[in-house]
Amino acid sequence: MKAIIFDMDGVLFDTERLCMDSWIAVARENGIPDMEAFFPRCIGRNQTDTAALFREFYGESYDYEQFRQQASEKFHEDIVQKGMPVKKGVREILEFLRQRKYRIGLASSSSRPSVEEHLERTGLREYFRSLTTGDMVEHSKPQPDIYRMACESMGVDPQEAMAIEDSPNGIRAAYSAGMIPIMVPDLIEPDQEMQEKSMLICRDLLEVMAFLDK
Repeated sequence: MKAIIFDMDGVLFDTERLCMDSWIAVARENGIPDMEAFFPRCIGRNQTDTAALFREFYGESYDYEQFRQQASEKFHEDIVQKGMPVKKGVREILEFLRQRKYRIGLASSSSRPSVEEHLERTGLREYFRSLTTGDMVEHSKPQPDIYRMACESMGVDPQEAMAIEDSPNGIRAAYSAGMIPIMVPDLIEPDQEMQEKSMLICRDLLEVMAFLDK
């Protein structure tokens, strides 16, 4: 194993929960129904694919761009007020991997500015050799493009790289790219498909680190 590539939201940061809360709150304010059912389908997708999914689900009844802007503003207000919620074991596993000379990358469906802001805010940017983001590909997860690009940018074959993901869309993307997927579930519990496509399912990143230390 030469490289470890992390997803960001839901793996490094507990931001999926904040994002979900923001979406649900703004949806209620605007009379948009069924957001609790819709939001999980968007986890792991980039803005382009999320917009298409929103219009497919809601039709033209609601203005997605206006909704997204309002939800984004609420999300960032929460980050400013509460701070960036770093997931358990993040700093420990990144330092462990750096000491063991692994190549460390990130493949997130979030935009480049958002990824850079989150990593700089938490002092984690220095650990990552490569950042591959959702605005660099036409279609992000569950399509494998973002992971193939991440592996290429790090100079490794997909079968030499491990992907650490929390969502079904992320696991599907890594699996399709030919990588070794490890799932650390966040908002969505693993089903039979996830058990089949994940090499390992862990409770947190400390458990992943213990596995790599064997």
